[in-house]
Amino acid sequence: MTNPLSRRSFLRAAGVSLALPTLECFTPLSRAAASAGPIRRLIACCTTLGIHAENLFPKQAGRDFELTPYLEPLKEFRGDLSVFSGVSHPEVDGGHSSEASFLSAAPHPGASSFRNTISLDQLVLEKLPPATRFGSLVLNTGQGGTGLSVSRSGVKVPADYRPSEVFKKLFVNGTAKEVAQQSERLRDGQSIMDTVAGDAKRLSARVTARDREKLDEYFTTVREVEQRLKLAEEWAKKPKPSVNVPPPTDVQNAADFVARTQLMFDIAHLALQTDSTRVITLAIAGHNSVPPVKGITIDWHNLSHHGKDPEKLAQLRVIELEQMKLLAGFLTKLKSSKEAGADLLANTMVLYGSNLGNASSHDTRNMPMLLAGGGFKHGQHLAFDEKQNYPLPNLYVSMLQRLGIEAGKFASSTGTMRGLELA
Repeated sequence: MTNPLSRRSFLRAAGVSLALPTLECFTPLSRAAASAGPIRRLIACCTTLGIHAENLFPKQAGRDFELTPYLEPLKEFRGDLSVFSGVSHPEVDGGHSSEASFLSAAPHPGASSFRNTISLDQLVLEKLPPATRFGSLVLNTGQGGTGLSVSRSGVKVPADYRPSEVFKKLFVNGTAKEVAQQSERLRDGQSIMDTVAGDAKRLSARVTARDREKLDEYFTTVREVEQRLKLAEEWAKKPKPSVNVPPPTDVQNAADFVARTQLMFDIAHLALQTDSTRVITLAIAGHNSVPPVKGITIDWHNLSHHGKDPEKLAQLRVIELEQMKLLAGFLTKLKSSKEAGADLLANTMVLYGSNLGNASSHDTRNMPMLLAGGGFKHGQHLAFDEKQNYPLPNLYVSMLQRLGIEAGKFASSTGTMRGLELA
């Protein structure tokens, strides 16, 4: 009789460790996971040049809607997703600047006095105890810059945009020397925190009450950093998960959004499948260049400003249909990945939409939004008032609660998403 595989089983070759995802043969682990309840996950995606509403939103509300051209590639997932129309972030304007508020709903992102607030994903990291090697992944299909994530202090979190580097971070183990060096760096960080904390405590005896309050806040921050460093050191000593796939090759053509998005979806699937992280954001960046897609002769940004020109709309439809096909492929991978009597899609909320309701006029009302998976009763079109939009942050509250977070409010929310129920 063969011995059951250990959860720490992994493949080794030339210094590379490739960790196994949760398999049926991990029977004890599967039973434990089932008894503890499903692992809940979140991936939020924003395509920054909009989605043409007429090709996305059904004419019928409710569950008996007819598939639109953009929903046709997703027909296999009709029962696994909900379509939202007539929704937006209250007081979020500013055209392309609204991308900054896609997950934070912070008002007036185009204003000179704008100060962003914490994004949905980063709030999840604050509220849930750390359980994976990486708290979150912040991804961007562009060539650098930031993504969709915003810290508590309102600062954009840098994004990973090279799939090869993300793969290396997730799955490639360093040498024993490199692991030791990483642990030493973490220990150095801990000792620095200890020293700073000691100095601050001595200082607190000689300051005013107001300053002492500030120092108390600082001590709390120090302790949080120390805890994160301790967890990071523990993870540095553990082998990374293995995946039986070759490392990806980066796509150098920035305009090739199909290949770049496909790679990022593949990386996201592997990260979720191996439980390397449970929170991912993905900015699908548009470009002022012509994508290498058959029939496209005008750059994507120009097409988004179609002004109802028939030729531009026809080419834009080709591009956006490709996006829907990429999303369908990602959902297929999630649904085919089984775990603890369910599948990844059932346990993963996949938010997909755009900060622009009408990219042609830079209008941020009537944002195109889809939500798939995650254990909700889907298969519906929730249609709200196109003139008096329903607050999209209400959906974010529902998502937070689905993750097990006690949240009564997020940004400008007024409650939970009306009409969206748990399965």
